[in-house]
Amino acid sequence: MEQIKKEVVVITGASAGLGRAITVEFARNGARVACLARGKDRLEETREEIENMGGEILTFSVDVSNAEQVDTIASEIEEKWGPIDVWINNAMVGMLSPIKDMAPEEFKRIMEVNFLGQVYGTQAALKRMLPRNKGSIVLVGSALAYRGIPLQSAYCASKHAIQGFFDSLRAELVHDKSAVKVTMPQLPAMNTPQFDWMRNKMPNKPKPMGTVYQPEIAARAIYYSAYHDIREFKVTGSSLFLILANQLMPGILDKYLGKKAYKGQQSSQKAEQRADNLFEPVEGSYGAHGRFDQKAKSSSKQVFLRENINVAAAVVTGIVVAGVLIKKWP
Repeated sequence: MEQIKKEVVVITGASAGLGRAITVEFARNGARVACLARGKDRLEETREEIENMGGEILTFSVDVSNAEQVDTIASEIEEKWGPIDVWINNAMVGMLSPIKDMAPEEFKRIMEVNFLGQVYGTQAALKRMLPRNKGSIVLVGSALAYRGIPLQSAYCASKHAIQGFFDSLRAELVHDKSAVKVTMPQLPAMNTPQFDWMRNKMPNKPKPMGTVYQPEIAARAIYYSAYHDIREFKVTGSSLFLILANQLMPGILDKYLGKKAYKGQQSSQKAEQRADNLFEPVEGSYGAHGRFDQKAKSSSKQVFLRENINVAAAVVTGIVVAGVLIKKWP
């Protein structure tokens, strides 16, 4: 009996936070997962979790800002498992600080990981997918790709840059009549360990601003995006609202965020001296979730409707038909 080939999925930043949730989501659905991250210990924890699920996993310790290493790993994955079907660019680092207090090397580092890391991953994937005219690339975005907020200028700039890169790539694939897909889910604030290891120059501990979602919500959205012809996925109502609000009233948002976003991104707890992951991975056992489980939402109407689009279409059709029948009722 011929063996059915399992999808080969590459995930960067895969050992904790959203990347860990993405890894579990794809493995749960039967894919082979190749996980790229810096922290060797957490990669081994990820391996153990996936193998305990009965999944197949390869792990690679790498800094995604090194283009040569990323490309070499892509070759190793294909030598081991065959063609890469999906490549997910998720790795990121962050920092909470006013621009005036940031060192040039800090800003540069965030751009190298968050923006160039996605560029290098995409180039490695395209190098292999374009000749086959097949494959899917996910650029993990954010509502902050459209609207910058105080204290996260470098992160917002990196997501803005990814958005421009994404637009250019989409147009080039159209020009080349390529069947390779590229998609960019725009994510909300999430409950991940990011806020426990991002560099912080503020007096209190960092926290996500606004409505917070569990990373599994975003992981499901990324899984859906990888296998459907969808340009962008505004994953939650908060993402959609922020993007639309910035289009309609950017000046008002400047004033609102200037007044609210400093306090909104800091908890009531005083900051402590701790290691951060800007240049080196932080030691410790971290999973997908951060410390905000009590306030994080576990559902999203946008994700539910996408996953159940046939049901949603049937409901809308039923409402329309019912309205027509009521109007014609004698």
